[in-house]
Amino acid sequence: MPHTDCKPRTDWNAFADAALSGRPLTVEEGLDVLRAPDEELLPLLHAAWRVRSRYFGNKVILNMIMNAKSGLCPEDCGYCSQSIVSRADIPRYSLLDKESLLAGAREALERKASTFCIVASGRGPTDRELREVAEAVREIRRTMPLKICACLGLLREGQAELLAEAGVHRYNHNLNTSRERYGQIATTHTFDQRVETVERVKAAGISPCSGVIIGMGESDEEIVEMALALRALDADSIPVNFLNAIPGTPLEGAGRVSARKALKVLALFRFVCPDKEIRVAGGREITLRSLQPLALYAANSLFVGDYLTTPGQEVARDHQMIEDLGFEIVRHAPEPAGPRETKSPAGT
Repeated sequence: MPHTDCKPRTDWNAFADAALSGRPLTVEEGLDVLRAPDEELLPLLHAAWRVRSRYFGNKVILNMIMNAKSGLCPEDCGYCSQSIVSRADIPRYSLLDKESLLAGAREALERKASTFCIVASGRGPTDRELREVAEAVREIRRTMPLKICACLGLLREGQAELLAEAGVHRYNHNLNTSRERYGQIATTHTFDQRVETVERVKAAGISPCSGVIIGMGESDEEIVEMALALRALDADSIPVNFLNAIPGTPLEGAGRVSARKALKVLALFRFVCPDKEIRVAGGREITLRSLQPLALYAANSLFVGDYLTTPGQEVARDHQMIEDLGFEIVRHAPEPAGPRETKSPAGT
């Protein structure tokens, strides 16, 4: 029989209190969140909302992603349609020119995004690609009120500093999965190499962005481990992706995470990383479906428009969803707290 008592069996508000006081959840508490009975989902999300609203109010940050270089990647990431092991039918092209990147930035403004994300496939940028991206970033910064995020793969010594000088605000390099599972997802680079790139951008003064992909066979324990690893890494922005098992990739046919489990994952990340930008990212449309609005009671950010090689939800529907919730789109993204700074809760 389903649990019908109006009082939750777990005091989720205690989890919110812990997050607001700065105490990280234990592994056991994290597992409690992920394994919460479905009938306790709304009390759980209310507790997550207490934390989200303390730091971000009812504001929603929109990000737009541009696939600046597609396919042609020598890495073997099992989830990615652009990898060398993928048979997916996708566009393949080298780095777009400056005018194309500028046009993408203008489109981001039209979509009410405050952060424009330039993404290029590959192991890491060549010196020429880095110079071309930097030149476009300088022009965007000069002419448009946008934050710029770059996602160009593994960075070598000195490359993060060049991006910082050009005006890149944020650099994305996802951990994607747990350390233990990483070798099952990719073998051409390591978990530690990803951490090293995030540390490079932090050292260069760029805001670090790093997240995960949920639905690649990981256990609940591994999901908690990922959240705690990103807390330790002090990522300012954390995209939470839900696997879109693209035909032609090694993970084609992988089972989809339920919408209810996805919402519990978002609540977990809010409790573990209370003052960080938690972004509902790739796969939200096919995983959350009609429950997408509930995600914004834990997350405070999302992508608008298409992803790298898969379509997103119509932008007008995202705007309408945010309006229907009574939330407000942030038109100019706030400067992120530095990697070693601590933001105070609003009103304290």
